[in-house]
Amino acid sequence: MQQVKLGQTGLSVSEICLGSMTWGSQNSEADGHAQMDMALGRGVNFWDTAEMYPVNPVRAETVGRTEEIIGTWLAARGGRDGLVLATKVTGEGQDAVRGGAPLTGAVMRTAVEDSLRRLQTDYIDLYQLHWPNRASYHFRDIWHFDPRGGSKASIEAHMIDILEVSDKLIAEGKICNIALSIESVWGAGRWLALAEKHGLPRMATVQNEYSLLCRQFDSDWAELSALEDMPLLAFSPLATGLLTGKYAGDVIPDGSRRVFNPTLSGRVTPQVFPAVAAYLGIAARHGLNPAQMAIAFCRARPFPCIPIIGATDLTQLEIALGAVDVALEPEVLAEIDAAHRAHPMPY
Repeated sequence: MQQVKLGQTGLSVSEICLGSMTWGSQNSEADGHAQMDMALGRGVNFWDTAEMYPVNPVRAETVGRTEEIIGTWLAARGGRDGLVLATKVTGEGQDAVRGGAPLTGAVMRTAVEDSLRRLQTDYIDLYQLHWPNRASYHFRDIWHFDPRGGSKASIEAHMIDILEVSDKLIAEGKICNIALSIESVWGAGRWLALAEKHGLPRMATVQNEYSLLCRQFDSDWAELSALEDMPLLAFSPLATGLLTGKYAGDVIPDGSRRVFNPTLSGRVTPQVFPAVAAYLGIAARHGLNPAQMAIAFCRARPFPCIPIIGATDLTQLEIALGAVDVALEPEVLAEIDAAHRAHPMPY
């Protein structure tokens, strides 16, 4: 496992990040601890969570449970200084968290304190805004995205509020860096410009969905990411398991995510299985594990990209971790490009 520079934070992190969003729902506390043990043993020092986790579904009675599981691991194992821990504050509209209230600086301060308590740590290395208060095109909302109706002045006032509180939290040592998630290029540009104008903290990274099946990052976002040194933390690099082939033929295996979420939050469409078949075929022709091929693809992009891997069990985690040993040959990348042109936006 190689270490890579995390944008302009000064942090070095593993080239793969460990995700945690099912710990406390699909996975027990013991499962989560076992995954953390395995990942750390393989050199993964970068872990991602969120205050609202676990998901599928998000429930008021389980909000914060994933952070608690990480906290009990830290209390039992120690070694906090060897980890880079990322978590997120929930944006507007998630009823299970604060009744769906919008994100403000005051809300963020309270959320930081709550996350620190659950995580049993004194500081958070990377604190991410889970999504913006305004309309977003992520999570299949691109099909009806309408950016009209927002006030640029009110959006920027909100951004300054968040940045000013972030500045105080950094000065207090409670967070080390502030970052984005589920954000747009316009939004990132405004965050960066306002931070520079007012001498406030700079957004360090962005966590957006990215995989062979979800390529929205490949144009304007890729340019901003590369030129502004804002790495992508790519969530769902396996497209919630579609790219492993386990759902091929539209099956729902026992214990899989589709048991809890049959459409995989809108990713299961008539177009998706032909696209999956194309990528499975490429992997088979070249003797590659399809999950490892999909993760290796993310690592090979022309912008800084760290895939976030998640697993139901240790066997799946072992496969995902093995992707660091896979380098895709030009012939494989050419076939992937052809498959993408044939299946450009399957969901």
